[in-house]
Amino acid sequence: MSKPTPEVYEQGKGMDAHNQVMREIRSRKEASYDPHRPTRVWLDEDNTPDGVKESLTIILNTGGCRWARAGGCTMCGYVAESVDGGSVSHEALMDQIDVCLAHEAENATDSADLIKIYTSGSFLDEREVGAETREAIAETFADRDRIVLESLPDFVDREKLTDFTERGLDTDVAIGLETATDRVRHDCVNKYFDFADFEAACAEAEAASDPDGAGEADAGVKAYLLMKPPFLSESEAVEDMIASIERCAGVEGCHTISMNPCNVQRYTMVDELYFNDGYRPPWLWSVAHVLRETVDVDAIVVSDPVGHGSDRGPHNCTECDDLVQKAIKDFDLRQDPSVFEQVSCACEATWEAVMDLERGYNQPLTR
Repeated sequence: MSKPTPEVYEQGKGMDAHNQVMREIRSRKEASYDPHRPTRVWLDEDNTPDGVKESLTIILNTGGCRWARAGGCTMCGYVAESVDGGSVSHEALMDQIDVCLAHEAENATDSADLIKIYTSGSFLDEREVGAETREAIAETFADRDRIVLESLPDFVDREKLTDFTERGLDTDVAIGLETATDRVRHDCVNKYFDFADFEAACAEAEAASDPDGAGEADAGVKAYLLMKPPFLSESEAVEDMIASIERCAGVEGCHTISMNPCNVQRYTMVDELYFNDGYRPPWLWSVAHVLRETVDVDAIVVSDPVGHGSDRGPHNCTECDDLVQKAIKDFDLRQDPSVFEQVSCACEATWEAVMDLERGYNQPLTR
């Protein structure tokens, strides 16, 4: 784990200040959640190194991200959906898996080749998902082709990943890197680790590939980047995202990059800024621009704008939001930037003005 500078431990400064604020915000949560039911589950299709695959996405309801419980990231409200008490039993977690398998059986003709498991924290953190549960989940999905597991870089360990690769599952670790720029990650996102830790996690994942030399399964990394964290103007966010994608694509073992446009989640610092007119989610035109500009990098680059078209999600003018979102989804599957030539709207001129005129001291320039 990266060692922050001593200043972050000074009361009321740096990460300490961020965490104090976010602990107070998150203390307002009143809802409670059933440890025997997943937070969410859905079927979709995703672009992978082996082509487009039908996917089953599972968000397990665990005790929550360790870093989020300390205060955590400025934009992440997922800890508010976690089970109270900080831990969930093996039996309860496997009950959640059973619920997800039942959902798949009811809504899909065939079993999904790709399984994606998120915890809104770190699947590989044994405080969230113990070794017994990890091994049981690996066995449950051993007949699938590929699995994605969410984790902070600290917990990426080749021994844990071989639970999956030794069963013939190509295994990807989904790491919430957010940005390749350490200062933006520390000061805007309040994430503690450095880019060097991400590089080390990629190397650790690669070491878990094909452990017996039989060529059965590989491991790699899917980097998750945050489009427009708080405190950046639209143009700064776009510039940082393009640079981050290019830098991640150059890391051995990182084969896919998912650009996540920031949305306003409850019980977060971004939520506080939004209600005080201090934050606007990114424009969908910005997402399309970044995808066009990075189409030639040596990685699959995708984006799934959550909450698109709403005030709290990435949006344009409301008139063209669905069309641009459809083009983004089409790009994700085909990696063809010409899809963006098929959408246009008068609000693109407003976006261009925002890109040119918005500065940190006057942002957001529009709503």
